[in-house]
Amino acid sequence: MTIPSNKKEQLFNSLSKANSTFNEIYPGDRSDRQPVHTLYGGANLFKSDAPILLGQRALEILETYAPNHEVFGKAFGLTGGTDFSKRIYDKVVAKLQSEAIEDFRIDFEDGYGNRSNEEEDATAITTALEVAKGMQDKTLSPFIGIRIKPFTEEMKERGLRTLDIFVTTLVKATHGKLPDNFVVMLPKVTIPEQPETLANFFTILEEELGLAKGTLKMEMMVETTQAIMDIDGTNPLYRFIKAAQGRCIAMHFGTYDYTASCSITAKYQEMDHPVCDFAHHVTKVALAHTGIWLSDGATNTMPIGPHRGNLTPEQEKENMEVVHRAWKKGYDHIRHSLWNGYYQGWDLNPAQFPMRYAAVYAFFLESYDDAVDRLKTFVEKAARATLIGDVFDDAATGQGLLNYFLRALNSGAITEEEVLATGLTLDEIRGRSFKKILENRAGK
Repeated sequence: MTIPSNKKEQLFNSLSKANSTFNEIYPGDRSDRQPVHTLYGGANLFKSDAPILLGQRALEILETYAPNHEVFGKAFGLTGGTDFSKRIYDKVVAKLQSEAIEDFRIDFEDGYGNRSNEEEDATAITTALEVAKGMQDKTLSPFIGIRIKPFTEEMKERGLRTLDIFVTTLVKATHGKLPDNFVVMLPKVTIPEQPETLANFFTILEEELGLAKGTLKMEMMVETTQAIMDIDGTNPLYRFIKAAQGRCIAMHFGTYDYTASCSITAKYQEMDHPVCDFAHHVTKVALAHTGIWLSDGATNTMPIGPHRGNLTPEQEKENMEVVHRAWKKGYDHIRHSLWNGYYQGWDLNPAQFPMRYAAVYAFFLESYDDAVDRLKTFVEKAARATLIGDVFDDAATGQGLLNYFLRALNSGAITEEEVLATGLTLDEIRGRSFKKILENRAGK
């Protein structure tokens, strides 16, 4: 050895600080449950039992337009035979019966529109009281929040006023409590000062209302070109996250505002447009391994038939065709999002729930058997290599397989028993680290 120990330690100490800083910025993906969708609904329409009623409506729509797994499988073009279609169909039915809505965003922005201050003030109060009632009656979705108006110069006063009224009313009605997984969505973010200001207002609200520090969390929307590339030619998203002072948990993509900002005409403002893919990839690269959840947007073609009332056979047939066509379009969009590594998206109507869960479950279950075999083989090969002191140089593939099982489990596509078929424990899966699994097994 030529390098003196004291010089080595000096250089390694500096490197250790840099490595620690890197690990703080990139802690890795979160292992807790991420909802597979967010339902956006106008604040003026929200009621405490909306998750239950909308779930019932979604089930009625499924039973009307896909009364059995054969019709269901044909509508979505499912491959894998009748048993596979039945497996997906049964899972979708069970999901709609038990938890049709995973995440609800009470919308004071696009889904509510610009109204008088008096009307929005009143809506902020009534929705807060409805949320309080839902907390008491246990009728809320597992994740819930509000979308306020943006912190642009024109809308900042209105956005803050709604936030203040809503949170103040809710906290007073519940004697200091917020729903589990409550979040505030800030739309149309273009500069770091917007999330920074919201974070500072959160601090004031917490102090004034007696909430624990850090209770209020935010999400931000990527829906402008400036959120992808700023005037300096750099991506600003991590600066947005940093400005949020540890309060931002997710970034959601706004399909239609973003495509409009790219001058895409209305006919072609679709989720799978190349400009959206570019924004998705840039966002993914900018925020990968930071622990920030990413969500895609919505399909705006609603699976709703044109005819109402007492229908003729011809009208029923046309309704079926319209719904199936819209279902398949939305299904393909969701599959495209999943293929790009976006495991959450938006829904705008309960008629979209069947296509959401069909796409998610089919995406994961199509590769389940192969993934079980591959992960088993990887763990066995890696464990042998570790035991004899050899190098296992394909850990990235093992990590990818591990991520698949965690995503599939969190989405409800597979059960805990189906995860255990890999030979791993639930703790190992939720630990998210293929490297640590190997190290722990080698130690034992």
